[in-house]
Amino acid sequence: MAQRRRGQTIARKNEDDIKRIRDAGIIIARIFDAIAGASLEGVSTLEVDSLVEDLIVKSHSRPAFKTVVGYNHATCISVNEEVVHGIPSKKKLLRKGDILKVDIGVVKKGYFADACRTFTIDPISEDAARLVSVTRQSLEEGITEMYPGKRLGDIGARIQEYAEWNGFSVVRDFTGHGVGFALHEYPNVPHYGIRGSGKILEPGMVLAVEPMLNQGGYDVITLKDGWTTVTEDGKLSAQFEDSIAITENGPKILTRE
Repeated sequence: MAQRRRGQTIARKNEDDIKRIRDAGIIIARIFDAIAGASLEGVSTLEVDSLVEDLIVKSHSRPAFKTVVGYNHATCISVNEEVVHGIPSKKKLLRKGDILKVDIGVVKKGYFADACRTFTIDPISEDAARLVSVTRQSLEEGITEMYPGKRLGDIGARIQEYAEWNGFSVVRDFTGHGVGFALHEYPNVPHYGIRGSGKILEPGMVLAVEPMLNQGGYDVITLKDGWTTVTEDGKLSAQFEDSIAITENGPKILTRE
């Protein structure tokens, strides 16, 4: 779940904390595997949300997004031009050609992990497939900057450079964030920026990095429901996210097996 910018102190995690965050993260990774293996055409986004919540509960954990005041679902599910924070609905049925962003948070024994994947209801257009591919790789590009001594701005700059070189824009209104002891922690992690700027990355930081790339411009609009955010120009948007620990040896991705 993306974060609007705010500030406080950075909560550092020790080796045991990181292990426990990873325990929550692996649950998310396995749920993504289940979604990838499911037939989603004709399924409502509320049914996807119910599947996710059932798998979280069966893993002896809780949906982290239900700890957010005013939000009542296990996932945010955003389709096509919806950028982020789409509310699951029984009225929204998935169709061929759709791209589907499923954002999941899990809290296990008091530790939080957060991740998002973009799935496709095939066949999709070549343009949509390219957007998904570049967005996935933009996250990988950002992760290559997550070493001690680098800066937060290096992550965003790398993502922005890769996205724009490929002809896509990076959403500015929402950022990644710290994660682990709570769903949303400081610092905020912009997915654009200037190299050498921002806080120095240090071991013990755990960050949710979640670039949102648009086919058109980066401007977005939040709908009347107060949550769902869409591209202003109606063009497609994709998102990938992982929770990642900064260690002495570099980045450790906590939401993949």
